[in-house]
Amino acid sequence: WPSIFLGHEIIANWVTFSHRDGSGSPSLLDLLVSLGRNHHVTLALADLKAELDYSPGTMFYISGRVLEHSVGP
Repeated sequence: WPSIFLGHEIIANWVTFSHRDGSGSPSLLDLLVSLGRNHHVTLALADLKAELDYSPGTMFYISGRVLEHSVGP
């Protein structure tokens, strides 16, 4: 479908290990959205030593190429 975004990726019911995204420009931001219900996970940003609540309805913009990140229980 038409979009203002350069790419789409949907990850469903998945735990992601700590990583940096290999594509994209360091100056571009990625929109991360948690959808669904009745789950509790965290978004960990290793470079910032932060663990953030990533409950359904939560949205984050990050530079996935710059910040090491993971999603897990």
